[in-house]
Amino acid sequence: MSRAAGGECRKEAAGWEGEDGQCDSGIESLRSLPGGRETPAAADIPPAAAAETLAETAAEERLDSSYGSGALPEPLPGLPAACRAEEPPPPPEGLSRQQLEALTYVSEDGDTLVHLAIIHCVPAVALCCIAQLPREVLEIQNDLFQTPLHLAVYLEQPSVIQALIHKGVNPRLQDRNGNTPLHLACEQQRLQCAQQLLRGTALTEDPAQPHGHHQDLQLQNWQGLACLHISTLKGNIQMMSLLLESGANINVREGTSGKTPLHLAVECHNRRAVQFLLHNGAYVDAQMYNGCTPLHLAVGRKDAAIAAILSHSGADTLLRNMENETAQDLADGNNDVSLRGGRPVALQACWGVQESDDLGGTS
Repeated sequence: MSRAAGGECRKEAAGWEGEDGQCDSGIESLRSLPGGRETPAAADIPPAAAAETLAETAAEERLDSSYGSGALPEPLPGLPAACRAEEPPPPPEGLSRQQLEALTYVSEDGDTLVHLAIIHCVPAVALCCIAQLPREVLEIQNDLFQTPLHLAVYLEQPSVIQALIHKGVNPRLQDRNGNTPLHLACEQQRLQCAQQLLRGTALTEDPAQPHGHHQDLQLQNWQGLACLHISTLKGNIQMMSLLLESGANINVREGTSGKTPLHLAVECHNRRAVQFLLHNGAYVDAQMYNGCTPLHLAVGRKDAAIAAILSHSGADTLLRNMENETAQDLADGNNDVSLRGGRPVALQACWGVQESDDLGGTS
C-alpha cells in the first residue's frame, strides 16, 4: 500500500521532506478534512460512547494512517497481562470487552487508536483514549517512529499535548528524522505547543513522580540540529527567546560542521537574529570545526551590515581558520567589506541600521 494514497505527502519545508515520497502518517490528507480544530472536551463524551466509536472505526472502516488500508488491526505487543490473558478480569466500569479491545489495537502502519484520533482531528476521542490507556501504550511509535505527541504537535492540538504530558509520556522520543516533538514545534513554528511542552515537562521533573521526564534542549536530530538551531534558521525570535529562557545553550554546535546559532543567523543574512543572539551573550568568536568564525562567514558572503555588527561586538579579525585565513585576509581586495581597525569601514556612515528597536541594540 502506498503511503501517498491519502493525498499529497508533505508540506514544502526545505530540509524536512521525507525520502521516497513518504509522508508522515498521511497527515497531509487532512487538507480534505476539517483541519486542526478542537472538538468538545473529553468530559463531554462518556468513555463508553467514545470507546464504542473507536470500536466501530476499527471494525468497520479499518482506518489506518494512510486512510486506505484494508488490513485488520493487530493487538498491541507488551500490554499488561490483564489485556492479554485468555480469561482477563472484567473491563473497567462503563467499557465492554469489545470496547476495551478496540483501545488496544494498532493498524498495519503501527498507529494506535490515539494516533488515528489525532490524525483525523478528533481530539475529544483522543483525550478519552489517553485517560484510559497506560503511559507505555501512549508512547508507542508507529512505523515512522512518531508518537501521539509528535502528531499532536504537528497538527496543533494543544489539549491533547497537555493530556499526554500530564500522563507522563517521554517528550525525548525521536521520529525517523531524529526529531522530538519540540523539534517539530520549532520547525512548524508552533509557539503555543513549544510552551506547553516546556512548561509541562518542567512540572514532571519532580523525583516523586516515577515517570517524570524533562526536555533535553541540546538533543540533536539526524541532521545535527538542536531546537535552537532550527528556530534560528526559521528566524523565529520568540521561539529562540523561549528556548533560551528554558535553558538552551546559546553556543550549541550543530553536529555536521560545528556551527553555532550565531553562524546560522549570519548564513541566513538575518541581522535581527544576529543582534538578538549577541545581545543574549552568544560568543562572537565561536569557531566551526574548520575554524571559521561568524565574521569569516559574514565577510565571505559580502554582508557588510552583519560584519559591522560583529565587529562592533568585538569580533577578532585576525583569528585563523584551517585554511590559515583570517577575516581580514578575506576582506582584502573586497570592495563590499573592508576591515580596518576592527570595523568594516563601508558601513561607518550607516551604522544605525544595525540597531533593532525591540532588542535594545548590541553590547
